[in-house]
Amino acid sequence: MTLVDVINLFDTDEKCREILVRLRWPNGVECVRCKMPAVELETEKQLFYCRDCNYQFTVTAGTIFNDSHLPLQKWFLATLLLCEARKGMSANQIKRTIWGQHKGSYKTAWYLCHRIRAAMKEVDQPMLDGTVEMDETYVGGKNRGGGQGARLANKEVVIGLRQRNGDLRFFHAEDAKSGTLMKYIQENVSTDVEVLITDSFPAYKHAVGNAEHKTVNHVAGEYVRYENGACVTTNTVESAFSLLKRGIMGSWHKISAKHLPAYLDEMTFRFNRRKSANLFLDTLRHMVTAPVLTFDKLTG
Repeated sequence: MTLVDVINLFDTDEKCREILVRLRWPNGVECVRCKMPAVELETEKQLFYCRDCNYQFTVTAGTIFNDSHLPLQKWFLATLLLCEARKGMSANQIKRTIWGQHKGSYKTAWYLCHRIRAAMKEVDQPMLDGTVEMDETYVGGKNRGGGQGARLANKEVVIGLRQRNGDLRFFHAEDAKSGTLMKYIQENVSTDVEVLITDSFPAYKHAVGNAEHKTVNHVAGEYVRYENGACVTTNTVESAFSLLKRGIMGSWHKISAKHLPAYLDEMTFRFNRRKSANLFLDTLRHMVTAPVLTFDKLTG
């Protein structure tokens, strides 16, 4: 799906609502309250009616689009721009691209982007299996002077897990201690994983538990090692970290600790679907099934 495709295919509110109906209710319209079958009313504005609970609703009711006064065409354009930007796109750039330099509100664009990101949050993900790489990185401003501990004091910890030829997971962690690393392994890595590969950071030794564990010693300049034809490296998860940091420095420029998880969700959602021809429609599908995100909740 290209920008031209979106402009041509969804140039009216009716066309936008039609695709949202198909994505939200592939087996027929259901009441958003009682989940019983509903019918469409013959009104100028598309409305659905449930006879069982006597309730009228629209396709955007109870979704990320809820109570938005923005035309759906602008929603669709912003969604495509976020989907197709490998390193992400700032709210300011979204504002300039969709509304123009001197129109629109940055606050509106910022809220719009965060609601789309909220729909990108994955739930009920399968456990990672096979060969899994794990690493940690630190993001945030530069602290000059002092030892390594002082330089990392005000930075945020991001844990990365990536299954070879599979999914990527990013997590905003409180620290990189053994107990914290163990928690993410237990919640995301299968107990019968073939091998878990990390660097030589000491905390991993106790965090991996009984899993097969191999390490590469970055301190000694070792980044790839071959054992019995198997490649022992953390380069693939580190390449994902590199993409994240290019997004922070080149697109978003500054991310608060509070909203960092939302940007990690966006990055992993897009990364895991980077080869999908249906990325745009898949994102819309998540947007009509994800819960409402109010401005008060976002900023509270």
